[in-house]
Amino acid sequence: MMLSIRSSYRIYLLHACMLLSFFCAAQSDPDSSSLHNASLDQVIQYALKHQPVLKQSVIDEQIVETTLRNKLSAWYPQLNFNYSLQHNFQVPTNIIGGNPIRLGVNNTSNAQFTLSQHIFNRDVLLANRSKEDVRTQARQNTGINKVEVVTGVSKAFYDVLATLQQIKVADENIIRIQNSLKVATNQYKAGIADKTDYKRATILLNNTKATRAANQSVLDAKMSYLKNLMGYPDSTALNISYDSLLLEREIILDTIQQPDITKRPEFGFLQTQQKLLNASLQYEKWAFLPQVNLNGAYNLNYQNNQFGKLYSNNFPNSFAALTLSFPIVQGGKRKANIDQVNWQIKRNALDILQFKQTVNTQYAQALAAYKSSYSNYLALKENLDLAREVYTIIDLQYKAGVKTYLEVITAETDLRTSQINYYNALYLVLASKVDVKRALGQINY
Repeated sequence: MMLSIRSSYRIYLLHACMLLSFFCAAQSDPDSSSLHNASLDQVIQYALKHQPVLKQSVIDEQIVETTLRNKLSAWYPQLNFNYSLQHNFQVPTNIIGGNPIRLGVNNTSNAQFTLSQHIFNRDVLLANRSKEDVRTQARQNTGINKVEVVTGVSKAFYDVLATLQQIKVADENIIRIQNSLKVATNQYKAGIADKTDYKRATILLNNTKATRAANQSVLDAKMSYLKNLMGYPDSTALNISYDSLLLEREIILDTIQQPDITKRPEFGFLQTQQKLLNASLQYEKWAFLPQVNLNGAYNLNYQNNQFGKLYSNNFPNSFAALTLSFPIVQGGKRKANIDQVNWQIKRNALDILQFKQTVNTQYAQALAAYKSSYSNYLALKENLDLAREVYTIIDLQYKAGVKTYLEVITAETDLRTSQINYYNALYLVLASKVDVKRALGQINY
């Protein structure tokens, strides 16, 4: 009996441990259906695995791989089998020497094995020489899409945080105003102040609650946009977490860096495209070269007037052939194709030049926006400290009967505005930093 109880207890403990480990894995796994207290990095990792555009890019890589296998398969011998069974209701008749003679039998059956091998074929040669560049370009396209997704998700994440902070500020203001309303009401009842003080407090409280409700609606829209960028289910709750002190430390950026175009995935993509165009040019130049193919077949021929004895007589034949074919006159097609690819190469070279100039412009604009946002952030941070200090002093003076409630309202409004402006500036600096890192090619996942 005791042994049975111990065995049941062990089984129960094992099941409990399994459930606990599953629960912990679900909480930490970015592939789970919902994210709890997700940081920016977790949100990005989720987006990299679930964003439809990135999934399509991965599928495109697989499509490229299968297409290459399809084209390269032409290098290998091609073996085929054909079978036919035929019954002639009327055997064909030919006139030979003026006499009608029936040629053939009532029943025929054929089985054919064919073997072909490309000795030289420019299509297959192009596929073999450019296969690595084609694979590279598919991977580079995925890398470009990753940078776009990470950039968009990061900026949307900061936008959501800014709105969350506005709601948090509104909640803090509501608590402060409610406390002020109690003080103003008590003072009115005690005959110390008139009723305008608590009415002003009531107006301010209602306005703050209305602002909070409006921010909540804006938050829902921004959260839906973030979910869309992540590929996150819109019906599933998304809980994000952040550390304000950590975010403040992350705003620092080395502003003396210079953009290196080689670090941008778009540049690598254009370079690979240039290689593929050069391969296409060589392909068009090879148009005058012959195609050489080796073919062979082994045929089994069965003929008999009696269907039951059809496969008793076999008249086999076989052959091997070397085929050489090349164009003689194409009406200028080869020259036109070569010119077309040459123009594409020149156009791609201009795309590379334009991209270099675009990178410099992007970096200059992003860096200017960052510096402006950072300077604004420092000024608003100082304003926040001053506004908090002013409000604390005026609130104490009002309670002591030195200041009027109108001055409290003014200080409260200044503090709320300073808080909102500060957090908006903080997240604007972080968003500007994302643009700078993107211009520098430093977003790598």
